[in-house]
Amino acid sequence: MGIGFGKIKTNFDKKYWVTGKILEHQANTIPNKHFLQYMNCEPLTYQMVNNKVNMLAHGFMNIGVKKFDTIMIMLPNSLEYLYTWFAANKVGAVEVPVNNSYKGSFFEHVANNSKAKYLVLNEDQLDMVYNSIDNLMYLETLIYVGDNKGALDKLNNTGKYNILYFNDIYSDNTTNPDVDVSYMDLGAIMYTSGTTGPSKGVMMPHAHLYTFSESNVNMLKLDNTDIYYTSLPFFHGNAQVLTIYPSLIAGSKVVIYPRFSASEWVGHLKKHEITVTNLIGVMMDFIIKQPNKKEDSELQLKAIFSVPTPAALVDIFRKRFNVTRILEGYGMTEIGMVTIMPFDDFRAGSCGKILDEWYEIKIVDPETDEEVPDETIGELVVRHKIPWALNAGYYGMPEKTVEAYKNLWFHTGDALKKDNDGFYYFIDRIKDALRRRGENISSYEVEKVVNDHPSVLESAAIAAKLDVSGGEDEVKICVVLKDGCILGHEELIQWCDKRMPYYCVPRYIIFMKDLPKTPSLKVQKAILRKLSINNVDVWDRVKEGIKLADEIKREKKKLLR
Repeated sequence: MGIGFGKIKTNFDKKYWVTGKILEHQANTIPNKHFLQYMNCEPLTYQMVNNKVNMLAHGFMNIGVKKFDTIMIMLPNSLEYLYTWFAANKVGAVEVPVNNSYKGSFFEHVANNSKAKYLVLNEDQLDMVYNSIDNLMYLETLIYVGDNKGALDKLNNTGKYNILYFNDIYSDNTTNPDVDVSYMDLGAIMYTSGTTGPSKGVMMPHAHLYTFSESNVNMLKLDNTDIYYTSLPFFHGNAQVLTIYPSLIAGSKVVIYPRFSASEWVGHLKKHEITVTNLIGVMMDFIIKQPNKKEDSELQLKAIFSVPTPAALVDIFRKRFNVTRILEGYGMTEIGMVTIMPFDDFRAGSCGKILDEWYEIKIVDPETDEEVPDETIGELVVRHKIPWALNAGYYGMPEKTVEAYKNLWFHTGDALKKDNDGFYYFIDRIKDALRRRGENISSYEVEKVVNDHPSVLESAAIAAKLDVSGGEDEVKICVVLKDGCILGHEELIQWCDKRMPYYCVPRYIIFMKDLPKTPSLKVQKAILRKLSINNVDVWDRVKEGIKLADEIKREKKKLLR
């Protein structure tokens, strides 16, 4: 398996691997230590948060919430969200985070698949529930966070739901609920947006949630002096198990903002003396494009955890924002973080080393499941060494669970490779990878070059299957231009030809008004693949007689022979 990450420091014994138990422990041992601060509000101590959560937990039990009940949470980033999450876990209920942008069939699927009887929501979601009222099979109780009672009139008039006010649920009992919650019990069902089918509810036992979070504590060397900043949405696992729960484990403080702002990022970090933060996707690029400020070099950052970490921006970020360590890992909702970057051994482009104390991983041929040699691209498959530290399947989708656990390994669907030093490198989604003339091509790398063009807003590279014996891919790029910009096909080809290997340069180009996306903003490449290369809007470089630099060179060599 190569050289792994090594010994993991586990802050709590397994019997404590439940959010409610750890919160209770921290409230008893570091009661006056600051835990949560929402924007510029007064920070709340561990004891204050625990008391509030216990009062809500008893309130939940008073309205009939029982162990293993599923509670949907459809709120923006807020203290009420966190209180609901923690209180649900205190009484053994299962948290079901719901994307705030869901509506119609997307929301109905999550509500019905999770069989949730309870939904915590605010005014923004009331019309969404009303419009779906005839299609919701299990929902019984709405818990409303808000002051505008008139907003509830339409739903009240239906007589279908028991509607309660969030603030009225709190009891005056601050003691810990007498409910036996085990690390083996289900703690959350988190839905991963599908591209070719409905979202799948990932069943996450408490042990899975804990190890997910503890890996982040170890990678960032979090302790009770750290202040962690997040503006990522709570309905995704990133904010929960890579920021808030790790801070709870380490006894750190968390500063919460409702949404990400590149222009305010530096100001927030400086104001709150942030030592650790978390970035995803293009956030680093958005931040670096902001005007330089004097405050940029005055930050107190110890480390940034970024997935992915654009290698070209690492040194720029380090110098500009006075941060030594920018770290990366590989994980997904189903498996946790199975590779993390050693704190003092950064490798550009790598997602770190395997947490070999907790997991087994292999890179296999996606067709045969046979393990491939080092430096060879294949699919990453995972098994856990600690019981309950991996997902327990997809809720209500046994066939999808069996498919994912083929040959008793969880199949990630991601293409990675491992070098001889034991460092892993994410390449692409397996289904998004292309193979042309014997060369494996990363759609991510093609898109990165195209997206760097000043006229391009975004793009998606997909395989165009040719009807030839043995199968063959050509690269097709779907491009959305920035408002007011014009870009010719040949100009884009020239741009790519200068910046990528010849075999990666797209043959087909189609300009589009926008790309089809899921509610969580993932590009639906399955839809794009259905666009025929014979479509009149699809431009074909070969048919147009455009030669690449390498093709011209090869032709010249032939003439000289």
